[in-house]
Amino acid sequence: MKKTTRTPAKGEMRAEYDFSKAVLGKYAGRMGRTTTLVVLEPDVAAVFDTSESVNSALRALVAIRVPKKRKKAS
Repeated sequence: MKKTTRTPAKGEMRAEYDFSKAVLGKYAGRMGRTTTLVVLEPDVAAVFDTSESVNSALRALVAIRVPKKRKKAS
């Protein structure tokens, strides 16, 4: 007779996963208040290797933008 293994139900943890020594929010402090998380679409993310390359491209776009005309104070 074949030995059958039970697959865990959706949302159920497997027995071999041990999170008993896990620390909640261990790296959360690294995300400062000035950090803004932006999620790129897969096709855009495929063009960039690093976050530095994304920032460089965005800075180049910021440098060439046409400034808006300001209204004169009356």
